[in-house]
Amino acid sequence: MRNNIGIIIHREFSERVAKKSFIITTLLMPVLMLLMMAAPALIMAFSTPSDKHLAVIDESGVMFDPIREGTNKMDYLTVSRLDAPLDSAIADRSYDGVLYIGADVVENPRNAFLYLHDAGGMEVESSINSILKQEIEDTRLRAYNIENLSQIMAEVEADVHVSTIRIDDSGEEESTSSTISMFIGMAMTFILYMFLLMYGQMVMTSIIEEKNNRVLELVVSSVKPIQLMLGKILGVGLVAVLQVFIWGVLICLMSAFVVPLLMPESLTTQVEMMNSGSLDMASSLDPDMLKAVGMFTSVSYLATLFGYILLFLIGGFLFYASIFAAIGSAVDNIQDASQLQSFAIIPIIVALVFSMSVATDPNTTAAFWFSMIPFTSPMVMLARIPFGIPHWEIWVSAAVLYVSFIIMAWISAKIYRVGIFMYGKKPTVRDLIRWARYK
Repeated sequence: MRNNIGIIIHREFSERVAKKSFIITTLLMPVLMLLMMAAPALIMAFSTPSDKHLAVIDESGVMFDPIREGTNKMDYLTVSRLDAPLDSAIADRSYDGVLYIGADVVENPRNAFLYLHDAGGMEVESSINSILKQEIEDTRLRAYNIENLSQIMAEVEADVHVSTIRIDDSGEEESTSSTISMFIGMAMTFILYMFLLMYGQMVMTSIIEEKNNRVLELVVSSVKPIQLMLGKILGVGLVAVLQVFIWGVLICLMSAFVVPLLMPESLTTQVEMMNSGSLDMASSLDPDMLKAVGMFTSVSYLATLFGYILLFLIGGFLFYASIFAAIGSAVDNIQDASQLQSFAIIPIIVALVFSMSVATDPNTTAAFWFSMIPFTSPMVMLARIPFGIPHWEIWVSAAVLYVSFIIMAWISAKIYRVGIFMYGKKPTVRDLIRWARYK
């Protein structure tokens, strides 16, 4: 029996791994992930706004000097005072545009207009809005005639950021962030969602094709139906495991050697200080960014995440592939399978949707039970893991999932041994239940 299953596993595995699509997607995905991580820096480097020279008509008499002082700090924006009617100023093509400021702009901040001869840019508009806003607020504050009011307001202003520190079961402190945990959890969930659907349906499609070609009738003369089903499931599953494993290795290598080269030296220093515990998080510029960079440059942390992905990918795939295999054996074509496969697809979609709400509170009763029920546990548990839930919940969930696979495989095998010989009739759910009860 072991030899027969091994032959089927080898055939299913080697047939898919040798395809160009597998090789291309396996190698390109880590590169795309690296580009996504470096995208913000690349966008900032290549998205410098074009130079603009604006004419300023300031009827208020108090805004031009602050605007000139503000734009002196910007290489892409210069201004000139212009005492001329608005219509003639707009018609003057020697300027890229005209900024008109009404006389009552302090009382009516919306009485300011920017006329451009070409397409506008967010950077220019944002800069002008910021300068005008600051000067209007300062002018209004000065109207109260309170000495040093601007200084008082600056001293009163507080930039609050509460750093979250989780204390694990052993009493160790770990700096964390719910926002970062949410994004990591959702990324892991989407990877699993993609693999469960893609590779699960691959098992079903393969069985339908071989059934239509009458190949299964020849194969089952040499091996038992349950051997054939398990061989297909395990063979396709190994392809998924290999792909995720390669992704994990490549991303860990990039995290160790490539990402540090892309980071500024000052950021690298702060991350090293944070990891050593010598950084004052209260005075750092962006604690969440430092935590995120620290996580993505920690090979051990990334390896742990991919370990959890593999744990629940294997269990989740085996569980759902058993269902897809039973469906594929019961029908003659993909169209007939569309209705039955909703029993597998709907729970996966429900798990994905519920995983998005886990970020609000990963410790709710609903989150706990959805991460234990085998139909939803793979994705919901992956969404909860980055938040630092107790380890016993992870292992109980995994144990329930793998035991459920054994039960589901046993039920699916009973359907499979009958379904592969059924032709010309679209089975109902009642038929599948009757087949599962055959001894």
